[in-house]
Amino acid sequence: MALCIGCAALPPPADLAGSDVVVLLHGYGRSDRAMRPLARRLEAAGFRVASVHYHSFDGAPEELVTELDAQLAACCSHAARVHFVTHSLGGLVLRAWLAEHPEPRLGRVVMLGPPNRGSELADLAVRLRPLHRIVGPTALALGTGVASFPNTLGPVRFECGVVAGNRSVNPLSSWLIRDDDDGVVGVASTRLDGMVDWIVVPASHNALLRSRTVAEQTAYFLANGRFATAGERAPAAVSAAAAGSDG
Repeated sequence: MALCIGCAALPPPADLAGSDVVVLLHGYGRSDRAMRPLARRLEAAGFRVASVHYHSFDGAPEELVTELDAQLAACCSHAARVHFVTHSLGGLVLRAWLAEHPEPRLGRVVMLGPPNRGSELADLAVRLRPLHRIVGPTALALGTGVASFPNTLGPVRFECGVVAGNRSVNPLSSWLIRDDDDGVVGVASTRLDGMVDWIVVPASHNALLRSRTVAEQTAYFLANGRFATAGERAPAAVSAAAAGSDG
């Protein structure tokens, strides 16, 4: 299985013909490197993985969608079927991209910690004008208002599972959210009209990417279209690859 960083490391397009690919999309302020622990575990479970990078600080939402479109054209145009696993903002960028570019090869989607109903932290950033140039235009568009970027995307019409975290390592942000949260996104905000399954795991926002449980559940959803229930075993390869770390 080949790990792609910014798609440059993927095999030539001919090698992808007829293959399923799982595309990983990082969150705000991160890069494709943040997805490496999850990529390794999915590869160990037998999935072909591509991890793309977009400039979440610099662009407005529409610019991020354009960048994602170019990345996907470069890495995955010859794939037979394309699945997605997203973290945080990556889920919103994917939803916006799919609204503009319906993908007939779309498989299943797992979103980790997505602010699908907006973020109270973004509301605060909007009120603090000195932060505007620091956080960038997309972060300012992630508020909880009805006209915010996430709240104008509409329901999903594809197989989508959502994983929320409920452990925080940031008491101040958790106080601002005033809900069960992962330190960045409230649990309730991750819910999404049209999703087929939803689970909450004991992990903080960034630890979702390092969690053995999250990796197991992600692999299970990609294979089965739902998350594993108590008593069902996740793929052994994921458990073995993730041994010793649960984020």
